[in-house]
Amino acid sequence: MKPATHPTALRTQQLLHDSGLDVKVVEFDQPTRTSAEAAAAIGCSVAEIAKSIVFRGAHSGQAIVVVASGDNRVSEDKVAALVGEKLKRADADFVRSATGYAIGGVAPLGHAQPVRLLLDTDLQRFTTVWAAAGTPFSVFPLAPAQLATLTGAAWSDVRAG
Repeated sequence: MKPATHPTALRTQQLLHDSGLDVKVVEFDQPTRTSAEAAAAIGCSVAEIAKSIVFRGAHSGQAIVVVASGDNRVSEDKVAALVGEKLKRADADFVRSATGYAIGGVAPLGHAQPVRLLLDTDLQRFTTVWAAAGTPFSVFPLAPAQLATLTGAAWSDVRAG
């Protein structure tokens, strides 16, 4: 773990600072694009990873970002009911154009376009969770309450099964 140096991670660091959060974005030499990779690099459980799953609204075309606990599968049916429209898969090009981030590095803030954001209620089990900071190699820690304040998003039951 080392201080962030990538321009996108540094932009995320600035956004966090501007929002009043005193947290540090860190980078790894190995990728942290999956929850398992991130948990191994950080030394936490997979569940403590706040992974961002991006869908595309079938009617609106808007990006729907679900920040979920790393050990949960996200229920597309539950998310569709919460946002009031069917979901489509979001390919890598859509994710980058809508969020400004590559898959595996989608941060919960600083999106390129307005997105609908939902937070997995299961993240509230933890004192600290780790979210992507804009690159597949960077993350930052924060409390679930800070995540809710930072994003303005509601806690929702999005877990499949």
